Amino acid sequence: MSLVLLLLGMGILMGTAAHTSLTVFTLAAIGIAAWLLAFAVRERLGRRRG
Repeated sequence: MSLVLLLLGMGILMGTAAHTSLTVFTLAAIGIAAWLLAFAVRERLGRRRG
């Protein structure tokens, strides 16, 4: 069931990305990448501390 929801979510996001301008899509991609990078750094620091 979760795979179906994941595929549905990806389809919705890809459809939305196809209807936006390249600038908006690029800015959104940069924002998501920055959020993922911050999350990864926070998790790595948390594991080193304890």
